[in-house]
Amino acid sequence: KDADLHSSSTGTAETGPDGLIFIGKEEDIKKSRRITAKIDGREIVVFHHEGKFHALDSRCYHEGGPLCQGEIEDIDGQACIVCPWHKFKITLETGEGLYEGINPLEPSPTPQWQSKGVKQRIHKLTIDNGSIYVCPPDLSVSFDSDYFAEKYKTGGELAVGK
Repeated sequence: KDADLHSSSTGTAETGPDGLIFIGKEEDIKKSRRITAKIDGREIVVFHHEGKFHALDSRCYHEGGPLCQGEIEDIDGQACIVCPWHKFKITLETGEGLYEGINPLEPSPTPQWQSKGVKQRIHKLTIDNGSIYVCPPDLSVSFDSDYFAEKYKTGGELAVGK
């Protein structure tokens, strides 16, 4: 389900309490388990997974893959979205990129999940009276996913051929 917040049923972006931006109804997102929305042209995806809502840039920090089409997997106790293009794993909670690495100095190295650091922009959600709102992003702090969020802003799928 797609929601374009700048062409909502009223024809204008819906802004809620304290400048928050309306994303959708809690029950609708729970049913669909994920929606995409646009905030000032920036695509975000909102997931409902195991009783919690998560919002992040919808384009993968690696090469702009559509995270809204990815599968959610549990990796080392963390819910992660797996990018459908290159299988990059991103935690829903923090936006960290995860990879499996080994310590070559160990006598028989065993792969362990490790963090690449926060790569994907996470958007703060607020639930008020059954409506879900997102805070406008703080662009004074940058994340790797910002590059593709900008690149896909104007043309969506047409902006970057894959």
